[in-house]
Amino acid sequence: MSKLSLRAKSYRILRPYLESQAGEWPSRLFDYSLIVLIIANAIAMMLETVPHIVVQWGNALNIFDAVSVAVFTAEYVTRVWCCVEKPEIKHADKSLFKQRVHYMLSPMAIVDLLAILPFYLGMFINLDLRILRILRLTRLIKLGRYSHSVQLLWQVLRNEARTLFAAMSVLVIVMTFAATGIYYLERELQPEVFGTIPNAMWWALVTLTTLGYGDVIPVTATGKVFSGLVTLLGVTLYALPAGILSSSFTAQLHLRRERFRALVNDAMEDGYLSGNDYQHIEKIRELLYLDKEEAELIVQLLKHRQGGHSQANDDNSSD
Repeated sequence: MSKLSLRAKSYRILRPYLESQAGEWPSRLFDYSLIVLIIANAIAMMLETVPHIVVQWGNALNIFDAVSVAVFTAEYVTRVWCCVEKPEIKHADKSLFKQRVHYMLSPMAIVDLLAILPFYLGMFINLDLRILRILRLTRLIKLGRYSHSVQLLWQVLRNEARTLFAAMSVLVIVMTFAATGIYYLERELQPEVFGTIPNAMWWALVTLTTLGYGDVIPVTATGKVFSGLVTLLGVTLYALPAGILSSSFTAQLHLRRERFRALVNDAMEDGYLSGNDYQHIEKIRELLYLDKEEAELIVQLLKHRQGGHSQANDDNSSD
């Protein structure tokens, strides 16, 4: 058995344990440590907005931020260095440089870069602290690498990107028609609010979303009727994205259950599950983010069916 190189070992540690090596403790320890550091950074950033805490603990917070950036920088550089160990691209017909550039342009790599960029920009460029704080919030997005739920959401968004874009396009078109209609109905009585279609866009947005802040309302009878119709239309249209995401979530969960069921079926071809089979099934359950009780129920159901089939075959043989 060949000995792993330092780069391969680094890749196995940096790769989130929920992807493939759920049982490897170095990967778990690294992930949990980084999660704690990210959350601590978010808390520290919020505390920096409290004047009396800044007076008393300002230096400590600055030191903590510098140490955190050093850790995140080391993590980013190491990820770029060992990304070529990824199985999907390890044997790809590309140079190591091209593979690393490809990784650096991936969404999570960009998030990792944005997490450390504000610190270095602040050293060379005089930026507004508010902008730096907003950019530092991207460190929270790094948590998505270690969350099954966030990864599932990201997968759903990618799968339904075209459908969601179509739904949002319809909403923009309807909002434009609503703004245009209220402009012609209300512009003479309320020129300061509905004097132009761009000004009427604010009313169209809050009306279609059924928020209705009340700061901009029609005063004519036809304008009120039109507003009511737009509100009813908004209730229907703004439910589209939620329905799309909900159905896609359900489909993804169903697909994962079917994959788990197929895995258990394959493992039970010999009629029973060994200790190694149970360990493998448990790892797959974690990767698919299935509830432990639900997975156990699936296993028991399939074992019962397998036992029923075996009994039926024995009966047929005796006959």
